[in-house]
Amino acid sequence: MAIPDLNLLVTLDVLLAEGSVARAAQRLRLSPSAMSRALARLRETTGDPLLVRAGRGLVPTPRALELRERVSQLVQDGEAVLRPAEKIDLQQLVRTFTLRSSEGFVENFGPGLIARVAEEAPGVRLRFVQKPNKDSAPLRDGAIDLETGVVGSSMGPEVRAQALFRDRFIGVVHAGHPLCQGAITPARYAAARHIYVSRRGLDKGPIDEALNALGLERQIATIVDGFSTAVALARASDLVASVPERHTGMLRAGMHSFALPVATPEFTVSLLWHPRMQADPAHRWLRGCVREVCAVDR
Repeated sequence: MAIPDLNLLVTLDVLLAEGSVARAAQRLRLSPSAMSRALARLRETTGDPLLVRAGRGLVPTPRALELRERVSQLVQDGEAVLRPAEKIDLQQLVRTFTLRSSEGFVENFGPGLIARVAEEAPGVRLRFVQKPNKDSAPLRDGAIDLETGVVGSSMGPEVRAQALFRDRFIGVVHAGHPLCQGAITPARYAAARHIYVSRRGLDKGPIDEALNALGLERQIATIVDGFSTAVALARASDLVASVPERHTGMLRAGMHSFALPVATPEFTVSLLWHPRMQADPAHRWLRGCVREVCAVDR
């Protein structure tokens, strides 16, 4: 079946509104002859004369009168679809956004983000889910709206990323732990019993490589899959947890934190989203909220 020329809808709308080929041509910036040809095409397409001569002017046929309001609404709807999205009314916005992040992010930044969203858009609800891996398929499939984390090689090439903050690993122990007193040397740090955080079950990382370069090796007493678990264990035992500083600020309340005695690389935590959400006004607003909440205590 032949696809109709939808541009004719705009021409028909103007012709029916003006009731004159000359005025319609002027409004659409066409020549009178071009407008006459367009009217002929409309007559052929609809099977109706649409506008017929009556004295010195044109009058609409019953079919034209029937179409006038429908065509006008169709053109308005089409223009609304094709124009850039308008600024949203946050007070009227009703929507649920799903955010995926590593352990510690929600505990540290969630309260501020929830308060910010509630103040600006009370009808918006945030759903936080854990991040078991760096697979970007949930972003691509629309299962999640936003994600935070370190950009990795497994991330889809189309995923957009914007840096939120820089972070580094620090040590944390309960109040009264021997490492609360005196200088923390690489040897003292390595001699303690440690908690290692790994979602993949590994038992060595950059900290161990830095210690090995000094001829030292730390004893890993246990391996856990999240930072909040590591901090909770350190709070209740003599074990040492090495965790991201900004990611775990709230989790470490009342505990003793210290800079690691070996050099380890800092890393950037970014905000990630799929490009299909790039221009969505509500999504753009939420991205701004996350960025500003994370920037408060930089």
